[in-house]
Amino acid sequence: MLNIVLYEPEIPANTGNIGRTCVATGTRLHLIEPLGFKLNEKALKRAGMDYWKDLDVTTYIDYQDFLEKNPGAKIYMATTKAHKVYTEVDYESDCYIMFGKESAGIPEEILVEHEEDCMRIPMNGDIRSLNLGNSVAIVLYEALRQNGFAGMNLSGELHELHWK
Repeated sequence: MLNIVLYEPEIPANTGNIGRTCVATGTRLHLIEPLGFKLNEKALKRAGMDYWKDLDVTTYIDYQDFLEKNPGAKIYMATTKAHKVYTEVDYESDCYIMFGKESAGIPEEILVEHEEDCMRIPMNGDIRSLNLGNSVAIVLYEALRQNGFAGMNLSGELHELHWK
């Protein structure tokens, strides 16, 4: 099972959307405090819709607590400061993919300790970053694709409509 880690997320709607994506993909969500909102906040629930109750989510008091409770975890870090692109990473089926807070990303002191595991989403020009929910979806679906979309519905069915 893949894992998404949000380092100090600030915007409840982003976290709600990411939570919904995690439920839809069978992915665990890890939230590193402090959070910029309360987990019972209406905006969070609205964005996550009625899926929030089905979310496998764990919170941690800080980054050190996260590391202690997930020893040996393979962590990839999304940052605009990375040298390689997210598609150049070989994602293990149980890896952790970390994203930083909306206003500042993952702190550089953490990134330098994991430089070889940092990756970026390509963007044009001087754009600071994509929306956090979009960034998570882009990288998560690449990791899922690499792992054969294990356990996911891979086909749908159209139903012919009869109009009068």
